[in-house]
Amino acid sequence: MSEPFDEIAGRYDEAATDREGQLAAGRWLLDELPRPGRVLDLGCGSGLPTARQLTDGGIEVVGVDTSARMLELARRNVPEAEFHQADLRTLPDAVGTVDAVAAFFALLMLPRAQWRDTLAALRTRLQGPKLLVLGMVEGDLDDVPIEFLGVPVRVSAASAAGLSETVTAAGYSVRALHRQEVALGDTTEFQLFVYATAD
Repeated sequence: MSEPFDEIAGRYDEAATDREGQLAAGRWLLDELPRPGRVLDLGCGSGLPTARQLTDGGIEVVGVDTSARMLELARRNVPEAEFHQADLRTLPDAVGTVDAVAAFFALLMLPRAQWRDTLAALRTRLQGPKLLVLGMVEGDLDDVPIEFLGVPVRVSAASAAGLSETVTAAGYSVRALHRQEVALGDTTEFQLFVYATAD
């Protein structure tokens, strides 16, 4: 999974300019988390906007991504945070426990069959308020090859109902789900944002 995003890294933030849904989910975390709080930014990319937003809000952030190039940008953009290169499904022990997980478009890169187990594994790292914010693209795709910013990738997507069912099956209670139309380069898409707590 890392190679496509190593190539995309320098252009991703320029293409993904409409981040209001993601920023709103970050604001929810900032409102809900005690200080000091610790958040895992899963699939952190360049660290923008989430790691930067949470760090500015007084939260300790540990980011994980598969792309070495994305992590170079993240360390530059958010030097106060801690970052690890790892597969999103097998996190290093150094990640430790966290009060919340932010996973914006990370599951997009996995087949649907792996979503529930990945979310369930994340639940075992949660302590305190045990919060989850999850961003996904709305659609009906399962490990389908597409071209993203000129680079071949494989992606998955789900309906709002399907995503809610997966989150619930992984041991979370969905507190809210928001649907938003966003611009991505020359196209638009619908994105889903789930706010949840671990049971």
